[in-house]
Amino acid sequence: MQTAAKRNIYAFGLGTVGRDMVYAMVSMYLIFYLTDILNVSSATLWSLNVILLIGRVFDALNDPIMGVIVDNTNTRYGKFKPWIVFGAISSGIITILLFTDFGLRGTSFLVVFGILFVLWDLAYTTNDISYWSMLPALSTDQHQREKMGSFAKICADIGLFAVVVGLVPITTMLGERLGSMVTAYQVFTIILVVIMWIGQAITVFGVKENREAFKQEEATTLRGMVKAIAENDQLLWAAVSMSLFLIGYVTTTSFGIYFFKYAYGDEGMYSVFALILGLCQLGALSVFPLFSRRFSRKALYTAATVLVVLGYLLFFFAPMTMLVIGPAGILIFLGEAFIQILMLMFFTDTVEYGQWKLGKRNESVTFSIQPVIFKLAAAIANGIVGVTVIVAGIADALTPEEVTAGGLVILKFAMLILPLLFILLGYWVYRRKYIIDSAMYQRILDDLKARGHLKTVSTSS
Repeated sequence: MQTAAKRNIYAFGLGTVGRDMVYAMVSMYLIFYLTDILNVSSATLWSLNVILLIGRVFDALNDPIMGVIVDNTNTRYGKFKPWIVFGAISSGIITILLFTDFGLRGTSFLVVFGILFVLWDLAYTTNDISYWSMLPALSTDQHQREKMGSFAKICADIGLFAVVVGLVPITTMLGERLGSMVTAYQVFTIILVVIMWIGQAITVFGVKENREAFKQEEATTLRGMVKAIAENDQLLWAAVSMSLFLIGYVTTTSFGIYFFKYAYGDEGMYSVFALILGLCQLGALSVFPLFSRRFSRKALYTAATVLVVLGYLLFFFAPMTMLVIGPAGILIFLGEAFIQILMLMFFTDTVEYGQWKLGKRNESVTFSIQPVIFKLAAAIANGIVGVTVIVAGIADALTPEEVTAGGLVILKFAMLILPLLFILLGYWVYRRKYIIDSAMYQRILDDLKARGHLKTVSTSS
């Protein structure tokens, strides 16, 4: 492989370590911070759930517009990097503010929180769209994309699981030294933001785009944005499938700390469990390129879904012993690791499909759908978590013993059975509607070259 291609793999992937640390902190632990650290009331939590849902839906509708802005950007640094920098800096600052206790309560707390959360969504989206939409601009070779995507997902999972594993022991240690868990969470968040800024700097200064490979496009209008999304049927079906999967995935992971605190009865075991699952998921992502060379994406998705089903069912019926829960979690996260990278590849290939079908290449408009999916999935997942902790009696419980057996059943159902149904539905949509396989993708590339829309096609080693 060429030196530039290797550099792109590492520089692009390393940029997402801190990004996913910050995203995990907000998407998975913001509600826990509010309920168990700030101790907001159930009434306030109901209002917060509404704010989170409305804020994410409103912001999601604006994401394609951000995609248009990125696609129409033309600077000496390209169209992606300026927005990567702006989004990283602004979202980092706002993340720190979200985990800062201003001493507000009641209506004033809800207003300030709502404003900060909407601003965070807008800022993170700016970075997210520009970052991921740069991936299809780095290579048109499917296997090289899989290497880049796999390494990026490995780095993302390192960031995510570093937070999952480190949250409880590090914040506990900080809380003891600083005398406040509220301050501990704020300091922990600052550390994550600094790591994000370092990683993003590696991407900005390390990645080299091959801008000469693609035909110069005209500016994208709002009407063109709608056409690029609405008439790219494969993008839409990939988005539906990905949304259903992520709702299930994020719901399960968001319940993790609640499960170990209230159902398992040992909050400290959460970090150990997460470390084991994280290592398994990283291992799965590492070997994905090897499997992808020997098996079709359809076969890999099917096998991964089977693992997920087995894992969820085993976890739901398992006794409260790590000898059973551990293997069940491993099955779930091995399967979900493969599905994550497959989803990214499905999405990436719809860029060339859209160019082939509609005559215009819109990387950022296409990838603007990805944060829409993440936000809607996170909003629904957070809604499920928020409602569940209230209905199950967790929100008002001062100790794990105060949660009833019926409440624990509700918790396990919302954490395991409901997500499994979403994931299975996402697989069904993929099998019925997504048609881009390796043969079709190659025909698309050949046709684009014949039209003069694609000047060179990079190759993998």
